[in-house]
Amino acid sequence: GKMLTITVLAENSDGKGLCGEHGLSLHIKYEGRRYLLDAGATGLFAENAAKLGLSLTEVEAVFLSHAHYDHAGGLPRFFAENAHAKVYLQEAAAENCYSEKAGAREYIGIPRGILREHADRFCFVSGASSCFVASLADAKPVPGIWILPHTTPNLEEQGRKAHMYRLEDGRFKIDDFAHEQSVTFETEKGLILCNSCSHGGIVNIVKEAQRALHKNVYAVIGGFHLKSPDGVDSMAVSPEEVEDIGRQLVELGVKQIYTGHCTGRPALGILQQCFPKEVHSIHTGMQLNF
Repeated sequence: GKMLTITVLAENSDGKGLCGEHGLSLHIKYEGRRYLLDAGATGLFAENAAKLGLSLTEVEAVFLSHAHYDHAGGLPRFFAENAHAKVYLQEAAAENCYSEKAGAREYIGIPRGILREHADRFCFVSGASSCFVASLADAKPVPGIWILPHTTPNLEEQGRKAHMYRLEDGRFKIDDFAHEQSVTFETEKGLILCNSCSHGGIVNIVKEAQRALHKNVYAVIGGFHLKSPDGVDSMAVSPEEVEDIGRQLVELGVKQIYTGHCTGRPALGILQQCFPKEVHSIHTGMQLNF
């Protein structure tokens, strides 16, 4: 069967003698080929990869889950270490993401100027896409990997709750997360779905994948954005809502839930308490095998 190994290069928590940071970066080995999902906030992911004995020069493609600094901040470091891998991102991704705290809007987007400076390294995709593999070295498509954009309507509601905006034509618009994408891998157990922050709602995202690919989602990996804008130690939703998210995932057939980063500690605690068999916290240095 198709073998998938995911190693957490950077996440909010430390682990295995490695330091974490507010961000996420996953090294993915699938069918003998290597990929990167996000690059964290800084070059930390690269230092951790070296300590774990994982070569970034062997990475063949990068997926950028969405256009925020804590996932794209490490890209300049990646480009310094890898001269060929393309970065796949949604067409709507741009240097225009802002968050509102205490009435002030601050830029939380990708490193400014990077899209221009490294124009040859970015591939913008739209619609459900598995075509990214055509640009790999031997141009042979690798079946089983899908990039999925959001297809759920009215995600502005999620943006309003998250206090997140995109600056378009000089005006702030509530973010509908058109710049966010899921990356799914087909395995014998079912789909393994990665969505780093799940701003569109993890339940919506699982349904999107099931609708697009007509397969069951076996595991989800990523943050669920349940923390408040104040940080990972406070919740943006009620305990009942957190429990309901877990229940809906289990009812949709999800067997394994690996979460951390922007889920926040209180929400993670509730999920683990209510669903001890399914829910696992992710940490820097962790390795998952499917």
